[in-house]
Amino acid sequence: MKINLIGTSGSGKSTLARRLAAELHLPYIEMDTLYWRPAWQGTPDEELFAKLENVLSATPDWVLDGNYNRTRPVKWRDVDLIIWVDYGFMRTLRQAVVRAAKRAWSQQELWPGTGNRESFRRSFFSRESVLLWTIKTWRSNRARYEADMANPQFSHIRFVRITRRQQADDLIAELRALA
Repeated sequence: MKINLIGTSGSGKSTLARRLAAELHLPYIEMDTLYWRPAWQGTPDEELFAKLENVLSATPDWVLDGNYNRTRPVKWRDVDLIIWVDYGFMRTLRQAVVRAAKRAWSQQELWPGTGNRESFRRSFFSRESVLLWTIKTWRSNRARYEADMANPQFSHIRFVRITRRQQADDLIAELRALA
């Protein structure tokens, strides 16, 4: 099964994607790992698309975590299931704040080999703040994903919208039973 988890930054899509991949014994692929290079430099689209094509074609089934809407022609071409993690704004923002603080405190490298680490300044007091990104994109992401679910172009894809933790648990149980 090919699964893509989508949702606003801080929604919990990475946590759920890792859990789902572990439960289903599928490879976990993180879009941010493919995109981010050292010194917070992004990968040009042509190179990103090629990386994505390579990693998705390397295995018959996978769990892919990430939005990167411009990559839809690649990642949604053969996807079976899209899981939209759509928790409320306050929960999403709270989760983003907690994650940003933990990352800034621990100084963990976010993506192997990049040296990229969160800082309190970058997370809370910068135009590049992931928190600002969460605030700016939460509403527009919801509108986009609602439109995607209704779009006939994507009628071949099963969409599941997760708005509560219990729904995530139920979906994992359902998918485990199918595996």
